[in-house]
Amino acid sequence: MYEYDVFISYQRAGRDISAWVKNHFHPRLTEVLDQNFYRDVRIFCDDQVRTGASWAGEVRTALLRTRVLVPVCSPKYFRDEWCLAEWHSMAKREELTMRPAPDHPWPLIYPVIFCDSRNFPAWAHERRMRDLQQWNHPFEHFQAAPAYLDFNHKIAEIADELEDLIERAPDWRADWPVHTPAPEPPKPARMPRF
Repeated sequence: MYEYDVFISYQRAGRDISAWVKNHFHPRLTEVLDQNFYRDVRIFCDDQVRTGASWAGEVRTALLRTRVLVPVCSPKYFRDEWCLAEWHSMAKREELTMRPAPDHPWPLIYPVIFCDSRNFPAWAHERRMRDLQQWNHPFEHFQAAPAYLDFNHKIAEIADELEDLIERAPDWRADWPVHTPAPEPPKPARMPRF
């Protein structure tokens, strides 16, 4: 019942992070991971939510049906209630699946650093993270820069590691915990002026 192999979690309000994820990280990771895998790889990114669909519902369903979470970490990531809900949902799943074999756990969270890891909470530093700060250029023309070749090489390393995690993901369960923040109340309608 898994639908996605990877769920990319990032702080959506940050324009640079959003642009970097959509211009560089998501497309390269999809391409490289798909080339290396024996089957089609599916990666969820929130820009795939259909127009008119319930954004919260689609994100919740995608998270429930994803094998591995890839958070794109920045200091504000750890203050965003949606990002924290996505991280903690997958951390709870890790706890549930580690109980039978605590000496042989396979992580379900694969964090990458977009910027400034000094300001991450202590519990986030307990995980090994891939540092992508030197390639965090959101602009499309970054693809023409010589550094993009190094970025592509780093994405290939990440894809190799993600392959193992995807393959070792636990069997899907309908009762995986998924935390989502309460929806914001609608803004009051403005009265027309006559």
